[in-house]
Amino acid sequence: MVSPNTPILIGVGEVREKKIDVQHSTEPSGMMLAAIRQAAADAGLSTKDLETADSLSVVPPWTLTYDNLPGLLADNLKIKPSFSVTGEHGGEQCAMLTDEAARRISTGESKLAIVTGGESLASLAASQKAGHKHPPGWTLPDPKAATVSTNNLEFNGANTASRHNMGLAIHVYPMYENGLRAHVGMTQQQNMDESAELYSAFDHVACEHPASWRSGETPRDPKAVGEVTPKNRMICTPYPLLQNAFNTVNLSAAVILTSVGHAQELGIEPSRWVYLLGGAGTNDLENWWERTNFYSSQSLEQSIDAAIGVSGIGSRHNIDAYDFYSCFPIVPKLACHHLGLSITRPQKPITLLGGLTSFGGAGNNYSMHAMVAMARDIRAKQYRTGFVLANGGVLTHHYGLLLSSHPRASHLDVYPRSNPLPHDMSIPSAPVVDDSAVGPATIETYTVAYDRKGTPTIAHIVARVDKTGHRFVANNGDVATLAYIVDPKVEPIGTHGVVKQTKDGKNAFFIGTPAKL
Repeated sequence: MVSPNTPILIGVGEVREKKIDVQHSTEPSGMMLAAIRQAAADAGLSTKDLETADSLSVVPPWTLTYDNLPGLLADNLKIKPSFSVTGEHGGEQCAMLTDEAARRISTGESKLAIVTGGESLASLAASQKAGHKHPPGWTLPDPKAATVSTNNLEFNGANTASRHNMGLAIHVYPMYENGLRAHVGMTQQQNMDESAELYSAFDHVACEHPASWRSGETPRDPKAVGEVTPKNRMICTPYPLLQNAFNTVNLSAAVILTSVGHAQELGIEPSRWVYLLGGAGTNDLENWWERTNFYSSQSLEQSIDAAIGVSGIGSRHNIDAYDFYSCFPIVPKLACHHLGLSITRPQKPITLLGGLTSFGGAGNNYSMHAMVAMARDIRAKQYRTGFVLANGGVLTHHYGLLLSSHPRASHLDVYPRSNPLPHDMSIPSAPVVDDSAVGPATIETYTVAYDRKGTPTIAHIVARVDKTGHRFVANNGDVATLAYIVDPKVEPIGTHGVVKQTKDGKNAFFIGTPAKL
C-alpha cells in the first residue's frame, strides 16, 4: 500500500525560443511561466488547480537579476505559495530544489509544488549586439543585485589562483581532464579521440531532442567535434570550442510535484505519476586548488553513492538510464569511471539531452530539462528507474536525484527525511598550499589558454614543491616552457622543473633541472 504522502512528479514542461526578435523577445520570467503552464497542462491541472500551488522554487537565471522572481511568477500565476525560494547560482540547484520540494510534500508541509528555471541569454546577446543594454519591455534588473557573469560566478575573490589569472570553468575542468588522462595512462591523442567520440554521440542525442538548441540539425561526427579548425578553435587544452558549454540559448523547464493522495483527489491518472525515490548532494572546496587530487571528484562520487543509497533501490545495477551533467567531457567521464560504465560505449544511456554544448547550457537550469526527459521516458515505460546527476561551480557542487515508475519499498520511509550528506564534504587528505614557492618542483596538472587566432598564450599549472610536497599554482616562466607543455607528443604531468618568483610576486614555472636554468 503506497502512503498518500508519497511524493510524485505529475507535470513536466519545457520551452525553447530559438527565433530571436530583439523587439519582441521573452525574458526569463516569461519563459518560466510558459514552462509552468505547459507542465500544468501536462498534469491535466485546471487553472483553479494550479492556483492552489503552495510551494514555488526557482533556479536563478544568469540573464537577468530580479528583485523578487518567485513573487513575480506567483503574481502572474495568481498563486499564494506559503513557501517560496530562489536558489543559489549553480547547476546542482535543479536537483536539490526538487528533492527539497518532494520532502515538503512527504511531510505534509506542501500539497502542490512548482520547481522551475530558465534563461534568455540568446535574446540578451542579440540585444546587446544591436546596441541595447537589454531587450525592450523586459523587467529592469534589480539595481541592488550584482550583475551575474560567468566570471563572478567562478572567480572566488582575490586568491592565489586569481592572482595567476586562473579559476574559470574553462581553466579548471580541462585541468581535471588532463589529470585523469595522465592518471589512467592515456596519451594526449587517445584522450582527445575519446572526448570527440563521446561528444559526437551526445550531439546525436541533442539533434533528436525536440527542445534542444540543435534540434533537427545534422549531427556532428567525431572529426568535426575533435579536430581543431578556425571554427572549432582550441579554448584551453585539451578542449576545442565544441567541447565547451554553449550558454547562449533561450530555454526553460518546470516540474510540478504533489502527493499520491492529492493526485487522487485531483483525478490524475496513475499512468502520469513518476515517483521520486530520493536525492543527495554535497559540495567540494570552493578553493579548487586545495582539493585532494585532479583525477577524481570526491563530491561527485559521494553524491552518486549517497543518492543511490538513500533511494532504496539497493544497487546501481537497478538504474536503467542516467543523465550526467556535461558542461565539459570530464564530468560524464568521472561519473562513468566511478560507476564502471564505458565512456564511449556505455552499457546504459548516460545522457538524455546531449550535453550543454549541443542541447544548450541553460545557465543553472540544464538538469531541469534532464528531469523532464527522464520523467517522459519513464512514463513511456522506456526505463523503470533513472538517475539525474547535476553539477555546479568548477566540479564544486553535485546533487543526484532518482526517479522511477515504482514507489520506494514499503518498509522505507515515505521519503528520505533529509539529504544524507553534509553541505560541505570532508576532505580526507587536503594538501598544504603555498601562495609563493621556490625551488625544484613537479607538474601535477595543467591547461593552456589560446587566443582567438589559435595561438597558445599562457599555461595554467598546478605543481608540487619536490622538497616539501606542498602544492602551488603557477604560470609558465618562459616561451620554452609553454612550447613544451603544448607539445602533443609529451606528457607534461610529472615533468620536473623549477619554480621562481617574478617581480610582481607570482609563481613562474620553468621546465628543466635547476642546473640548466
